[in-house]
Amino acid sequence: MTIRILNESDAQLYQELRLSALKINPEAFGSTYEREAKFTLEAVAERLKPNDNKFVLGAFEDRNLLVGIVTFVRESSLKTAHKGNVFGMFVKPEMRGQGLGKLLLLELLKKAKDCIGLEQINLTVISNNEPAKNLYRSIGFQNYGVEKNALKDNGKYFDEDLMVLKI
Repeated sequence: MTIRILNESDAQLYQELRLSALKINPEAFGSTYEREAKFTLEAVAERLKPNDNKFVLGAFEDRNLLVGIVTFVRESSLKTAHKGNVFGMFVKPEMRGQGLGKLLLLELLKKAKDCIGLEQINLTVISNNEPAKNLYRSIGFQNYGVEKNALKDNGKYFDEDLMVLKI
């Protein structure tokens, strides 16, 4: 298993896995398959372009297949630059339960700690997603609230737990 920062050359692999994630777990993402299926590869490549305050990590299995992704974005305003966010965490279903999500998050934290002045990392997770919440807690994230009806998909509401890790 190899984990590395994705770049523009990974656009095709990333888009395939991202669209799969949006189909498999539509309730877990703020975006939709229909919206992102329209993105050009150029737009996806632009999204993947890493910088000091934003990166996407990818986990590749031995055959160089992308099987997991997670995004880090640091807040950009002066008063919130002490915070970063985890977005778009996804591991292919057949790869779950093997510690891959934890490896992705630990690598994200390692790289995020290079951001000077970063003090905390926030994330949201669907409230009934116990495996994901257990993963986040195992790394040190703590709940600080719940947003009721945070997402609405096909007429059904989903609450989100708000979690934070002080670094």
